[in-house]
Amino acid sequence: MRAVVYRGPREVAVEQVPDPAIQEPTDAIVRITTTNICGSDLHMYEGRTSVEQGKILGHENMGIVAEVGDVVSRIKPGSRVSVPFNIACGSCRNCEAGWTSYCLRTNPSEGMDGAAYGYANMGPYDGGQAEYLRVPYADFNLLDLPPGEDHENDFTMLSDIFPTGWHGTELAGMRPGDSVAVFGAGPVGLLAAHSAIIRGAAEVFVVDKERDRLALAEKIGAHPVDLAQADPAQQILDATSGQGADCGVEAVGYQAHDSAGQEHPELVLDNLVESVRSTGGIGVVGVYLPQDPGAATEQAQRGRIAFEYGTFFSKGQHMGTGQCPVKRYNRHLRDLIIAGRANPAFLVSHELGLDQAVEGYDKFDRREDGWTKVLLHPAA
Repeated sequence: MRAVVYRGPREVAVEQVPDPAIQEPTDAIVRITTTNICGSDLHMYEGRTSVEQGKILGHENMGIVAEVGDVVSRIKPGSRVSVPFNIACGSCRNCEAGWTSYCLRTNPSEGMDGAAYGYANMGPYDGGQAEYLRVPYADFNLLDLPPGEDHENDFTMLSDIFPTGWHGTELAGMRPGDSVAVFGAGPVGLLAAHSAIIRGAAEVFVVDKERDRLALAEKIGAHPVDLAQADPAQQILDATSGQGADCGVEAVGYQAHDSAGQEHPELVLDNLVESVRSTGGIGVVGVYLPQDPGAATEQAQRGRIAFEYGTFFSKGQHMGTGQCPVKRYNRHLRDLIIAGRANPAFLVSHELGLDQAVEGYDKFDRREDGWTKVLLHPAA
């Protein structure tokens, strides 16, 4: 089959690789209909992780079940499914508590709980930027979708970024009527804003410096905050009579840049501490790593991020962090899409065939104007 393979910093290739096969009786093979390029993929693409050469990328996947293992009973060949990026066993302590993003059994990497498709340090699993994907523990992991092709571009967001955006608002402790500050207008940040609006936020501020992304934030009813124009925290304070937002979402991660393009891994955390009111919550769904050899400072290279913790403490704020347990949210978000209450496909800018993945990575990584979310259709 054809698949997108990592070859080195800023180098991916579409290559012929062996088809996946059933390895365990709990497996399924999914024929991929849509797979997305995620902002998290860019950390690997840019050489900022320890991903190995030859890794098949892609953790945002959906498609049609082609084959199932002998003990798979709920999922049938021909079923249309969303594939959560978490690979979970369903029966360990964390899975039973709903934390499928921290499964204790599926990742053999030392010191890492939780597994994912096609990602650095998240286990030996191939990704789904390919024609087919092997899914372990298929009965537990796969989400049924209505047959046909309706909502294809909405449903493809269920594997990661829509639940992750929603998770950011959950971690922040958001309640109806709150004002919410979202830092980062990439796909996750935009869907965190979309989630906050669906959940009844009184107002949502979205901070970024890319005009096309800020325009999308405004289109869905959020207030765009251009960090290139003035200090973003001060803009939010001014808009909230000096009180600050009730809660905030960090949707940027360890490669945060200022308006001049300089990298500061603590930048967004500092801005959220300043722009969220005392006793408010902060949800961090942007990626941070235990080690980052490519970081701007020696401290950050060791994964130590020095943010305004003293102010955070003195303001009595609280913070939730970590990867999203997709299964906690995806069934409800699917039904919101079907009911017409959610339309996460608003951020899709480009739909490409798998053979165009190299171009898609390049333009998305360079933040070319209008390249906000790239979908790949292997059958195209």
